[in-house]
Amino acid sequence: MPETAVCGNKTKFENVSRPGLREDRIQMIERGVYAQYLQRLESLRYVMNLDTMGQRVDDYADYEYVGNITIGTPGQPFVVFGGEDEDQLAVPDTTFGLATHISSDFRSDPTDGILGLAFTSLAENNVVPPLINAIRQNLLDEPIFTVWMAHRGAEEGVHGGMFTYGGFDKENCGPIIAYEPLTSATYFQFRMKAIGAGKYKSKIPYEVISDTGTSFIGGPKSITDRLARAVGAKYVADEDSYVIPCNAKPPTLDIYIGSHKYPIEPVNYIVSVCDDNV
Repeated sequence: MPETAVCGNKTKFENVSRPGLREDRIQMIERGVYAQYLQRLESLRYVMNLDTMGQRVDDYADYEYVGNITIGTPGQPFVVFGGEDEDQLAVPDTTFGLATHISSDFRSDPTDGILGLAFTSLAENNVVPPLINAIRQNLLDEPIFTVWMAHRGAEEGVHGGMFTYGGFDKENCGPIIAYEPLTSATYFQFRMKAIGAGKYKSKIPYEVISDTGTSFIGGPKSITDRLARAVGAKYVADEDSYVIPCNAKPPTLDIYIGSHKYPIEPVNYIVSVCDDNV
């Protein structure tokens, strides 16, 4: 049965330069269209359906993490993970789609598309995804990948993380705390035993996913409303989001998986989106 690893934190900050996703988001909030934008992102997530290689990614306001994917030159049907100045992982005989135009969702976005790292059952027409193709061809040391996303705040375009294909990222990640069996080989889906913050704790088990393509923590509104109250946040319907003063000192958001409790610090679940201290 496939498993997902849960790792401890080890933070390494690097100062690099970066442009306007944050500005685009503020403009959408001011125009009252941010909720529609979130709905489009959600719909996209459902539609898209022996080496170790690290790929640097750029961080855009802790909201998107962007890496370079290259399609081979004519006559060379492969996908390459990594840029020209990086280590590269070439995956021969990879099926891919070719877009004839860029949709409105991507025109002002730092990304041109999304590379799925999940399973064949989610892929369009059930084609074999590039990473699984690489695993089947024994191109990787181990059939795993590691994701490290750095916290860069409101900066945009700076080095903000690392995707490691075929191995564990020992440089940026802490020790593996546990492996959790997946309950569905579609998304990386597993059982969460409980979730809480402050004095509130829901012991109702839920099927959840860990998804690098989703920028927010989401769940049933009955639960998220209670979590928001526990940390001092308020729901704003126009933005379909919870807001909290930037200078607030809320408790950790605690997620219980298997026999472990994983506290998420406020710096990792609060994102500054405006200039009015929220």
